[in-house]
This record gives sequence, C-alpha cells and structure tokens, in this order.
Amino acid sequence: MIIEFRCEREHARGWMKRGPVAVDGHDVPVQIAWTATAEPRPPGLEGLFELERMILRKGKPGGADRLKISPQESALGEADIVVDFTGASRPPDCSARRYLRPLFNGVAGENAALAAILAGDLPVIEIVNDIDGAVLDCGHPSAEIAAGLSGALETVMLRTLTMLSAVLSEAPRIVPALPRPASAAPRRPAAFVARGLAISIAKEIYRLCCYAPHWHVGWRYSRDADVWQTRDLSGPAWNVLADPGHRFYADPFPVEWQGRTFVFFEDLDHRVGKGIISAIEFDGAGPVGEVMPVLQESWHLSYPFLIEDRGELWMIPESSEHRDVALYKCIRFPDRWERHCTLLSGLELADVTITRHNGMNYLFGAWRDGTAGYSDMLAIYYAHDLLGPWQPHASNPVLMDRATTRPAGNFVTIDGALWRPVQDCASGYGTGLGLAEIVELSPTSFRQVVRHRLKPGAGWRGRKLHTLNRCGSLEVIDGARIQPKTRALATLPASAVWSGKMSPATTP
Repeated sequence: MIIEFRCEREHARGWMKRGPVAVDGHDVPVQIAWTATAEPRPPGLEGLFELERMILRKGKPGGADRLKISPQESALGEADIVVDFTGASRPPDCSARRYLRPLFNGVAGENAALAAILAGDLPVIEIVNDIDGAVLDCGHPSAEIAAGLSGALETVMLRTLTMLSAVLSEAPRIVPALPRPASAAPRRPAAFVARGLAISIAKEIYRLCCYAPHWHVGWRYSRDADVWQTRDLSGPAWNVLADPGHRFYADPFPVEWQGRTFVFFEDLDHRVGKGIISAIEFDGAGPVGEVMPVLQESWHLSYPFLIEDRGELWMIPESSEHRDVALYKCIRFPDRWERHCTLLSGLELADVTITRHNGMNYLFGAWRDGTAGYSDMLAIYYAHDLLGPWQPHASNPVLMDRATTRPAGNFVTIDGALWRPVQDCASGYGTGLGLAEIVELSPTSFRQVVRHRLKPGAGWRGRKLHTLNRCGSLEVIDGARIQPKTRALATLPASAVWSGKMSPATTP
C-alpha cells in the first residue's frame, strides 16, 4: 500500500514528515505530492510561528515549523490512497482507489483550521471520502497542551493523522454527531499571538506565586439528594477535605470494606511533582484520623479506581506515565497493596474505569497515541474475567471528543440503564462534568448520550470539577482553588493575586 499526502509546497510543515502512518499496527510509508498554494496565508504568519517557537517553546521544534524540502525526494510509486490537505479540487486524472480529505468545521485546507483557531476554538475535524462526500470519521480535539497559534495548529493536524490511521485501518468507525463551534470573527494573527504570549507570561507569574493547579476533595452525606438524582450540585452543602497546602488531593474513590469506609485519592506534593495514593477513613459523620499513604511507585500515580472481584479488593491506579494498566491486590486494608498483574501494556491509558455489562467486563480509558492532548480520545477493552485477557474494542479509539471522553468516576445503574460521569474539557482540563447514559455497549458497538452537564457554581465553589463518586450515602467530588505559596500571599484577596485581563478561570 502506498499513501500519498497532497500538501502545499510553500507551506510545508513539520507534521507532514512525522513518519509512516500506523495502519492495523503496521507502519505504512507516506509520499508527499507537493502542490501549488491554493490560497494565501495571513501575512507574517511564519514570523509569528517563529516568535512562539522561541518564547513559548523555548526553541524546541514543533509540528507547525517550516519544513525544509529535499529536492532529492522521490516518489514510492502510484498511490493507492490519497489524502488531500489542500483546498484545491481533486485532479480528474487521479487513479487512487481512495481519495480522502480532512475538513475543519466543514471546510478543506489549512486556512480553514487557522480560521477556526483564530476565532477562538479548535475545529471539529471530519475525514471525508472526496468521491461521494461520506463522512468516515469525526472528532473534536482538546487544546489542553496546545501552546499558542502554532501549538493549536499542530494539535489539529496531529489529531487529523490519528483519525486517518483509524479510517485507513478499515476497522468500523463510530461517527459521532458533533456540533461545530459557533462561528465568530477571527482575530488578526498578530493580535492572537500577542494575547497568547501575554497570557503565557501571566501564567508563569501565577505559578511563581501559587501552586497550580491545586485540587481539593469535596464530600457530603446525602441520601435523597445526590448528584445522580438531582442532576446538579444542589442538596446538602459540600465540605472540603483539609490538605496541608503544599500538597493537593484529587480523584476521590470511596469504598466500604471489612466494615470500614475509606476514601482513596491522588496525593501530590507540589514540591516533588509526583502523585501517590493516600486514604482517609470516614465514620458516618466525616473524616476521622489522619491521611495515610497507601501506595507509592517510582512513577506518578492518580485516579485509584477500586473494584471488588473474587471476594478480594483490587485497585487500578492511573499510571499512564509508566505506559501500562496494572492491577493491585489489597493485602491488608487499607494500607498494603501489591502489584498483582499487568492488564494492558505499551500504551498511555488514563483514568481506567471498569464496569460489568451483559455478562462482560468493559474497561474504559482516555487513550493517547503519544501526541496532542490527554483527554479527547476514548478507548474501550473487554474481557470475560477481570484478570483478562483484555481485547480491544473493534472501533478503538471509539470516540474523539474533548467534552465527553475522559472517565470521571464509577459507572452507575439507574432504572436498569448504565451511566457514567465524563470529564467536560471543552473549556480546559477538568472544568466540568457530564452525566452520560450508555445507550449501546458491546465489543463492536458504543453509543452514549450526555444528558446533563455540571459546572462549578453556587453548589460547588471550586474553580473546577472533574470527579464524581459515591459509596452508600457518602458522596465525593473534587475541584481546584487558588493556593498561594506563601502565607503573606494567602492573606491577600484573590483580586490582589490577579491583575489585568487574566482570571482564575483561564488558568490551569
């Protein structure tokens, strides 16, 4: 198989030469057919990209950098598949058996992607069969690690390559109906970059003064007014689990075991930058005793998903940094756990959450293929037994959507229907929750519908919201707050910490 990218010579960029495309687990080489420029780019764009490279990326190369074209490049042969990244018409003499075209908010070409970014949002990406107009896949990427205009363009193009790999694998695709962002007038590139650089500087100042982000755990006892019943954050007031300030607590998972109730959570020391799993006991009125560390590794741990199986208690902490999904067995509750086995290896899979449905175990996780964001792609695996073997869903990744992908806590069953909380990262990582009903789930199908969306507000005054769990009448969530690094700053009002057009809602 020979894959050909059609790209504009005058706007050759680094992402175009990232190497072969992965198709069904095999690397397929790509040849590039350079074409004339169909539409001019905004004036000064390359200079702005270089400015961002020097200031935002401190000189590191990126996918939006200009690509030097070697005159010695030779074609591999007649292309079987053409992917046209330009806005030009398909050549009438093209003999390729497939001719694909990425669209950005419904329009072809890099200019369309840039227009969407300059209007304030990343575009919805569609992979279209250019011959009959059929939409083969659709996704909305996350901008959580996109720095500036060049970073946003790189993110869009790398996620486009991810979608192309899935389409070219010939595996069945589940094409979601994703609304395109509301149209807005694009900013001038220079103004967009200047604002981005100003915000970046403000963030650096903020990080010098405050720990960022600083998550905290909320808890309450509620029997008749929990979130799954009210579909909002109303009801009994939320209490905050006290932390020492230089450490944050996040991803709370409560469990009752051997007659005692504990909440397990990520415990991250800002001074070290690495998370461990800690726990604290609850007695029916609130937390008792002290927070105790229960699991540490040489790599970062978070999201301590808990599951009972075979009369034993098991934990799957998030360890995507270690590129595996490991199962830990509780040897002594709550503070002694041993690594029992590896369920999946060689992949970045965050916030693994398991449910049993129609006699099968399903494992959900936010999957990353080594590029772009961490919260916009959903992968599902299935197995008859918790210990495996785990098989990939026929359509992995089953979904690319920053607002409905990343797991946010345990599945629940309501009136016979399966639901799951999802992180809504449309406005940034961890900025809200969605309550999604699972309409279809099998080794070959998946469909969910987000019925309700939750944001911080009067019910929960944390700045963010990204985990929801319950055990009996104990309900837990988490959010983020401004946490100054010194006592002197802590005595100042928030308005004194912040200045200019920057607001806490725009920071990590």
